[in-house]
Amino acid sequence: MRWFCSFITLVLMLPSSIAATEIGFQQKVISQSLERPLSISIWYPAKPSSQITLIADNPVFQGNPVIENGAVNTDSAPLVMLSHGYRGNWRNQHWLAVKLVEQGYVVAAVDHPGTTTLDSSPQQAAQWWQRPKDLSRLLDYLLSDEQWSGVIDRTNVTAIGHSLGGWTVLQLVGAQVDRAFFHQQCLLYPNPRTCGLAKELGLAESQPNEPLSARLHDERIKQVISLDLGLARSFSSSSLHKIKTPVLILAAGIDIGDLPQTQESGFLAEHIPLLSRRYKVYEQAMHFSFLPICKPGAIHLLEEEVQGDGIICKDGRGITRSALHQSIFADIFLFLGQRP
Repeated sequence: MRWFCSFITLVLMLPSSIAATEIGFQQKVISQSLERPLSISIWYPAKPSSQITLIADNPVFQGNPVIENGAVNTDSAPLVMLSHGYRGNWRNQHWLAVKLVEQGYVVAAVDHPGTTTLDSSPQQAAQWWQRPKDLSRLLDYLLSDEQWSGVIDRTNVTAIGHSLGGWTVLQLVGAQVDRAFFHQQCLLYPNPRTCGLAKELGLAESQPNEPLSARLHDERIKQVISLDLGLARSFSSSSLHKIKTPVLILAAGIDIGDLPQTQESGFLAEHIPLLSRRYKVYEQAMHFSFLPICKPGAIHLLEEEVQGDGIICKDGRGITRSALHQSIFADIFLFLGQRP
């Protein structure tokens, strides 16, 4: 009942704060590592300006108006970092970034080399440990940058990831890859989507310069949120048992064919201690319900390009993606406000 009452109170509170915030947006390249430069995107509360730009808008997805490189309009803000899914990019959860900024957050996303839309380098993709390290590098940059170091609240840093991004952020709080266990699980549950990516993502065999999984834990991350993750069974159950950082596990109830939440998000919920996690399944959501709202005609357009891709814009019957996003965000915002 307490969760329900808090949820209702939150939903009633949200509209009043939304009307007051302008969304600033900037993009940069972090190039400390010449072998793996990172393209990053940052959303933040900005001072009003007449210079409005529509970003992340295309024939399929709705975009959002922002003030590019606008003046920052906050003295202190919690930080949320976003990790996209396989072959995704910063646009995938821009809808969530905007909603968070409207509530006073600074949000930063990184395009992961090797598994992002315009960079599918096999060499980069096989360095599976680089994904969580990308987020740690992003945090290093923000906490040392002249513009952001004085703005970001270092005690309130969250990482959110969708799909492969969910797998990524879990490693920042102690989840550890276990190849032998993953191989065993793929024999029991031969999932073509997750097990089929093992070789490409460097999980089938040891990789050159591969670090110990334990070294990926970043104690600066105070909580993580997983949005319908995949590859959960590549983690050792023993490492999940040891997670003490708060984790919110959100899952899509409708299986799109080869990503059943019972074997993915459900696996996390089974092994992460109850006191460390919250777990919710949206029965009318599909895996791609966590992506932006689609435009009218988008399904037909996607099907014309690649048969079957229309599923990207499909959700459960009798519900809109907008309504799902409202529920998802309310749960995320409530979780973020319940820090120990």
